Amino acid sequence: MKLATSRAISHQQFALERQRLFERVRAEYREMPGLRLSLAQAARLLGMDRPVCSDVLHTLVRDGFLRETPRGDYVLAD
Repeated sequence: MKLATSRAISHQQFALERQRLFERVRAEYREMPGLRLSLAQAARLLGMDRPVCSDVLHTLVRDGFLRETPRGDYVLAD
């Protein structure tokens, strides 16, 4: 039973951290509406490893907050 509780807490912590990442990316793009970042640039700026950053950016594209340009840069969606 204790193991299940530990997993639930770690899952909640993971979900909270993931939400913080999304909010941080949204905040950066809102503060700088002309921001145009490649995956590598975004990962460096945000201090994330590339796979995590890629997941966050692609999710924000799917949600319509960002769009990916033909060059592979991420910008605010119109």
